[in-house]
Amino acid sequence: MTEHIPTFDTLADRPGHLIRRLHQIHVALFLEECERFNLTPIQFGVLDVLKDKEMRDQITIATMIGIDRNTAADVIRRLASRGLLTRPDNPSDRRTKLTKITEAGRRIVEQVRPGMIEAQIRLMAPLSADEYERFMQLTQKLITANDHNSRAPWKLAQSKAVTADESTSG
Repeated sequence: MTEHIPTFDTLADRPGHLIRRLHQIHVALFLEECERFNLTPIQFGVLDVLKDKEMRDQITIATMIGIDRNTAADVIRRLASRGLLTRPDNPSDRRTKLTKITEAGRRIVEQVRPGMIEAQIRLMAPLSADEYERFMQLTQKLITANDHNSRAPWKLAQSKAVTADESTSG
């Protein structure tokens, strides 16, 4: 941190509060843009990481989007009840189920995508292109440096999927 140590006397001086507030604004924009699809940003995130049609377990999905296992289980259950996901048995571990997107789920990802993009654009509209780049660099730096402190670490690169060969062997 810089030589000046902030006092964090007011909410406006607290990065955590500002990040939480920015998240609230983002969720509101997403819901406004995507209202007709009845999806939250987290539900869209689950569908989005499954759009490649691969089967994944709940823990892998949770890690791919940075949410805890219980939240992932609840989101997956809700999406499955809407016919957007299926829950095949895991051939390598009969105690667990896998998750796979349905064609209806893939269609909704494509339908929601323009609204999601518009929400991102609206959120970042006050920034110049240079400010946007700097914001993204600094945000990614903070996440990378602090992710180990999270109760739900985010490993975007982790995307172990169960292949068709693995799902038929057993």
